[in-house]
Amino acid sequence: MKTIQDYNFEGKKALIRVDFNVPLNDQMEVTDETRINAAIPTLKKILNDGGSCILMSHLGRPKNGPEDKFSLRHIIPNLGQKLDVPVKFADDCVGQSATDEAQALQPGEVLLLENVRFHKEETAGDEAFAQKLASLGDIYVNDAFGTAHRAHASTTVAAKSFEDKCCGYVMKAELENAQKVLEKADKPFTAIMGGAKISDKIMIIEQLLDKVDHLIIGGGMSYTFFKAMGGQIGNSLVEEDKLDLAKTLISKAKEKGVDLQLPKDSIIADNFSNDANTQTSDNYAIPAGFMGLDIGPESREVFSKIIENSKTVLWNGPMGVFEMSNFAAGTNTIAQSVVKATENGGFSLIGGGDSAAAVNNLGYGDKVSYVSTGGGALLEYMEGKVLPGVAALEE
Repeated sequence: MKTIQDYNFEGKKALIRVDFNVPLNDQMEVTDETRINAAIPTLKKILNDGGSCILMSHLGRPKNGPEDKFSLRHIIPNLGQKLDVPVKFADDCVGQSATDEAQALQPGEVLLLENVRFHKEETAGDEAFAQKLASLGDIYVNDAFGTAHRAHASTTVAAKSFEDKCCGYVMKAELENAQKVLEKADKPFTAIMGGAKISDKIMIIEQLLDKVDHLIIGGGMSYTFFKAMGGQIGNSLVEEDKLDLAKTLISKAKEKGVDLQLPKDSIIADNFSNDANTQTSDNYAIPAGFMGLDIGPESREVFSKIIENSKTVLWNGPMGVFEMSNFAAGTNTIAQSVVKATENGGFSLIGGGDSAAAVNNLGYGDKVSYVSTGGGALLEYMEGKVLPGVAALEE
């Protein structure tokens, strides 16, 4: 696969798939600029070469065509400030306005196209729609790793129309860091898996059992394991149809000599609310009417020691309902331990989604080795799946 370093963009119009799917508040202001920040080095390289940038992205999940709350025009102030150039805007991503704006674009200028998902052809991977997008630029750059697992028109199909195509800096870094963990991990290697459901993580857990020394499991999915082992879990989250799977994973970990760590205790609550009555409970004996919403103090201590003594750490998924302050201690402790492991000379990869949000919110984003913007794409890559957006650049 060619990278952005392989090209000089002088006089070229680069059609760039970026991931500007950022959160907006009620005033339509960007509340987390992580993805915009990530794309800036790629855009600056093209502009500094003397090229121009035509940017396409999605924002949210619009159902029936254009909706103002999903318009990419809301991010123009943030983007313009970071690039230090005015950002032009086309009120559609295809059609006359997009074509006219693209044709008029001069070297050093930036054009942002309207949300590609305002057209249902985008998610359908429609060839004719992809060709319309492709007609706007001379060279195709994909820097949206977070959407690389989807065979959409802008992420995959449009690439077919280009002789010249490459990945941007974000895509390059995501793939290199994922490969480092999967193929060149220094030992001891610890993977931390959290989140609500085993079913979301089953494939990556199975892949990791062949690679890791320690597998730490926290979050809602841990209660399915405790129920499978005969524990009383009260009203905690459980996937009844995954009890046998949980038992199988425990057996596989034993067979492969992997130290599978489940949280011994939880902070439990009598309601799914920050104001609920709480107490600490052993995870085999959560009383009726209570649910586990975070890992407990004993678990935090055990997990921290393992993480801090690791040379490679992969973390995907929170330890509890960290959005509520009374159930954030577990996730915060894990984040601090990952930082310590990194300070001790280890390599740490934070696997997108909630884990990335937690690390960034705590101000630790620059204290770990790499924070992925990938989420689902990173998981699928680590599961061994072919990502269509990556494959399209390799053809």
